[in-house]
Amino acid sequence: MARETTDTEVREGGRLSRALLALFWIGAGVYHFANPRFYERMVPPPLQDNAKLVVQVSGVAEIAGGAAVLVPGIRRLSGVYLIGLLAAVFPANIYMAREPDRFKQVPQWALYARLPLQPLAMLWAWKSTRR
Repeated sequence: MARETTDTEVREGGRLSRALLALFWIGAGVYHFANPRFYERMVPPPLQDNAKLVVQVSGVAEIAGGAAVLVPGIRRLSGVYLIGLLAAVFPANIYMAREPDRFKQVPQWALYARLPLQPLAMLWAWKSTRR
């Protein structure tokens, strides 16, 4: 017979999920500054003239979104913000999948695997920030 999950276990799971979500986004944002050339190559052609700025702005946006997850008063808004951010960077993921020769250090399967992970990341952001 299955044991019922307690409210404490649900709360702790929510805290862990939020902490991991925040760590993921803050880490990803910091990496924009640690390895900017990798991200600059991801910038689709229409924005290439400003690739450095695009990478810096998206890095700051990711750090801010991750940090906001940890602030109870804006947590729910941070989930919507991160979902919007994921939607905004999706064209770069499509560009990477369509131009695998530009990203030889990333296995081609991984370039395509990222695409269906976007909705899952959106769901994670949504569910983790509802409590």
